[in-house]
Amino acid sequence: MLGVSPLMPNHTLLITGGATGIGFALAERFLAAGHAVAICGRREDKLAAAKAKHPSLVTFRCDVASPEDRVRLRDEALAALPGLDLLVNNAGIQRRDRFRGETPSWEDRRSEIAINFDAPVHLTDLFLPHLLARPSATIVNVTSGLAFVPAPFAAVYGATKAALHSFTMALRHHLSATAVRVVEIVPPAVNTDLGGAGLHGAGVPLGEFADAVMPRFEAGELEIGYQFAETARKASREESDAAFARLCKMVPIA
Repeated sequence: MLGVSPLMPNHTLLITGGATGIGFALAERFLAAGHAVAICGRREDKLAAAKAKHPSLVTFRCDVASPEDRVRLRDEALAALPGLDLLVNNAGIQRRDRFRGETPSWEDRRSEIAINFDAPVHLTDLFLPHLLARPSATIVNVTSGLAFVPAPFAAVYGATKAALHSFTMALRHHLSATAVRVVEIVPPAVNTDLGGAGLHGAGVPLGEFADAVMPRFEAGELEIGYQFAETARKASREESDAAFARLCKMVPIA
């Protein structure tokens, strides 16, 4: 599915959760392509490390689980970067648990929903008036192959990503008559610390994934998957059910 135009040079972008993982890998590639890049994250040490590696990065400390922090991020980012025209809603967390026996607190579950779904919707609301005033602009939502095939081992995570996929499709329709394009990046399991160190060690290498995504993004594609996620987003219901059954084998019920 192709968009109306490729990404042009000299964009200014903000990537949430951009100090580590997929967000940082994308930030590095946008920088290499000549764009101005800002990132935000919760951890000062990770932001400092990213800045030390790439001094041109602009960094903001922000916990996107907090509505107040989101508003502050909007205000600080637009004050520092009045030419901002690309928002990447990438921040996310994944908790693995079962809905029986010992479970996380509701506060833990709620924070997963807040970071993965509330934040991108709220940040879209907050930045959209500015983006609509730009000659052209882009909103990128990073979802997951688990938005299309749920994983029993990450039930809340998959549900938040399915919700974000649905929101992205509807938002694209709402903005179709404007100069703001809406892109969805759909990762498979990528070798990052999402969910905890080592849990995705068998996933796609981070650099491989980012290198595969960037040319398609720059070419103007609006929904970009890779490997399992590319298959999942194109699957029939029968194929999706079969993939779900395979994932269920990873979570024995006995």
